[in-house]
Amino acid sequence: MTAQTLPTADLVEALGQSDVFLQFQQNIAKVAPIRRPVLLIGERGTGKELAAARIHFLSPRWSGAFLKLNCAALSPDLLETELFGHEAGAFTGAIRQRIGRFEAASGGTLFLDEIAQMPMSLQEKILRVVEYGSFERVGGSTTITVDVRLVGATNANLMDLADQGKFKRDLLDRVSFEVLFVPPVRIRQGDIELLANHFASQMASEIGLAKTLRFSARALQALRNYGWPGNVRELRNVVERAVYRAEGSEIDEIDLNPFKPPFSVSLEGGLAAGESPPSLLEAAPDVPANAATTQTRDRPPETDLSFNDAVARFELDLLRKALRSSRYNQRQAAAQLGMTYDQFRGLYRKYRAALETD
Repeated sequence: MTAQTLPTADLVEALGQSDVFLQFQQNIAKVAPIRRPVLLIGERGTGKELAAARIHFLSPRWSGAFLKLNCAALSPDLLETELFGHEAGAFTGAIRQRIGRFEAASGGTLFLDEIAQMPMSLQEKILRVVEYGSFERVGGSTTITVDVRLVGATNANLMDLADQGKFKRDLLDRVSFEVLFVPPVRIRQGDIELLANHFASQMASEIGLAKTLRFSARALQALRNYGWPGNVRELRNVVERAVYRAEGSEIDEIDLNPFKPPFSVSLEGGLAAGESPPSLLEAAPDVPANAATTQTRDRPPETDLSFNDAVARFELDLLRKALRSSRYNQRQAAAQLGMTYDQFRGLYRKYRAALETD
């Protein structure tokens, strides 16, 4: 089999300079040359698959196959044939022999993601492969011998599952020669800015931006303060969205929740029951409902204004107040006024000359 290389694009999640991240990389390098199974435990989006790939490519097996399978993505029957293969005629539709992942990965590494989701009916067969390196294809009687390095991954507590009888304890003992905990982004504080800048540069290049983008101090603080439940995957998504929305050369707006609408909506996409569409007057927090009465009381009536001039003055006043209260963050100002960002930008362009001379 020809030598494989780790795709350059996948190296992104391996960027880091924090102590916890560097220690994790050292742990990978230390266990990589050992043939024994490794168990990776980490939250979603932390890069468990990439860590498994690095274990493989840093090992003497680097020229062999690196195969992967998500145990939660298939039904028990399909998972068994994917892992062990089947003989022709083993079941309806099995018109020819099929080689499974264990057989195809012989001499290399097999990465089993979501290993906690593996049905109990398969765990004994997995244990036999790990223990003795042998198995039979589905519907077959010939024993097949393989040499496979197994790397498993999960975000579940396998010890608890074993105590509950939901995960075979003998298998847990065999797959956990070494247990590596993949660090979540929230404890990799020294890496957040590094990763964000890398993702921003990639996204700018992808959408053809010639300018160099940088994060404002406020944006960086928002990135550092967030808990990142989706880890590197979520960080990348947030940064790419910020780059695509950026108006100038500085990224100042970080949208951590793109599902939050500017006003209440129902699941069907309409306004919530009993709610009327927000008007500019209702949406402006700094303008009282009796604004017209207040303005009349505070200053002499301007009877020489036309209706259109009065509306323009009112709209401009609302824009100014929303921008000031949001510290000139246009997306936040739009949300305050109950408008979409595109609606706000259209209104802003209408009064740009007056607003930019304030």
